[in-house]
Amino acid sequence: MIKVPTIAYYTLGCKVNNYETEAINELFKKAGYNRIDFDEVADVYVINTCTVTNNADKKSRQVIRRAIRKNPEAIICVTGCYAQTKPNELSQIEGVDIIIGTNGREKIVDLVNEFIEKRQPITYVKDLFRDTLFENLAVIDYESRTRANIKIQEGCQNFCTFCIIPFARGKMRSKNKDLVISEIQNLVNHGHLEIILTGIHTGGYGVDFENYDLSDLIVDIEENVKGIKRLRISSIEISQIDEKMINVMKNSKILVNHLHVPLQSGSDTVLERMNRKYTTNEYLNKILEIRSLFKDMAFTTDVIVGFPGETDAEFEETYEFIKKVGFSELHVFPYSKRTGTKAARMPSQIPVVAKSIRVNELLSLSTELAINYANNFIGQIVDVIFEEKDHENQKYIIGHTANYLKVKAVGNEEYLGKEVKVKLKETVYPLVIGEII
Repeated sequence: MIKVPTIAYYTLGCKVNNYETEAINELFKKAGYNRIDFDEVADVYVINTCTVTNNADKKSRQVIRRAIRKNPEAIICVTGCYAQTKPNELSQIEGVDIIIGTNGREKIVDLVNEFIEKRQPITYVKDLFRDTLFENLAVIDYESRTRANIKIQEGCQNFCTFCIIPFARGKMRSKNKDLVISEIQNLVNHGHLEIILTGIHTGGYGVDFENYDLSDLIVDIEENVKGIKRLRISSIEISQIDEKMINVMKNSKILVNHLHVPLQSGSDTVLERMNRKYTTNEYLNKILEIRSLFKDMAFTTDVIVGFPGETDAEFEETYEFIKKVGFSELHVFPYSKRTGTKAARMPSQIPVVAKSIRVNELLSLSTELAINYANNFIGQIVDVIFEEKDHENQKYIIGHTANYLKVKAVGNEEYLGKEVKVKLKETVYPLVIGEII
């Protein structure tokens, strides 16, 4: 009997990386590989790395060594942002066989076959400032039957002073709209009710096309994809929510009432040092405009604390600005020094302890804001797409509303993967307890 080769994956980082791992798995599935859990003994391990912080680099190295210990005879393939920016560093880890960056991974099966044949280490990392082709990977199906990511955009040219990602992902480039529509239709046909449009700079979709942008794509998805229930934008810059996008939002029946709009700082002086392209006034005015049109809109955001030179007064400005906006949730990160970025060379780097204190202050505020937002909907009947059983108590199931409230209700498996009417009863952070109608 012929042994079926096995493969295991570990993904670090963002939604884009999660999508890319699923797309890589499609290639290996076609090549006859059987996917198993990362903690099992596999013939091939693929570690999809992140490099957004020093800690991400460290975690990536730990996971690589874990795979090598699990099966010293396995083929160890490292890809993703850390592989793109530090291939030489990775090549020093004994046992790493293949290093492949963030473009050209449609060749990954061929590279594994080449290694099997020649048993020589392979590094396949392209110059992303010259290579402007979009990496056309596709996901046919996700194990989760409800929500699915689709990567529509790659790269970023903003060069925020804290960010290594332009060096890890290269120039902005976009997926062909017909490929986007056909991939979404396929996912919907497989039972996915919610599609999340994602990218490195998602709102920059179409910058490399003539007279076609994210707003146009959303209209085309709505007109051409049959059976889609919800469409969510993973992240969009405040400057990209222009009049055209707002009109699309007004007319759409599938766009959810939730926007993730990165803030990074609520202090204008810090924003300037970060090379962010807006002021707090511009940000707030746009939020107020959107809120006047869509009163239940949930706004989530990213915030970096402890940026070089951030004073107590500047942090206080951020804290008060976040309260004024009234986000429904914050993603809070301590500033992480990345070699090669302008911020790494700035004076007045903030001590770790001070950063930790500020992170905890904002996390407490995030909890308060999330509870306040969720309480607005207690007593209402809302649509919830249920995604999974509660691991702690199997009589409950968990899902999300369109505005990203995480809802828990008593229910059995027949409700999973379906949109269900639920009456919201009580906020027990981070969940809202509901009752299926």
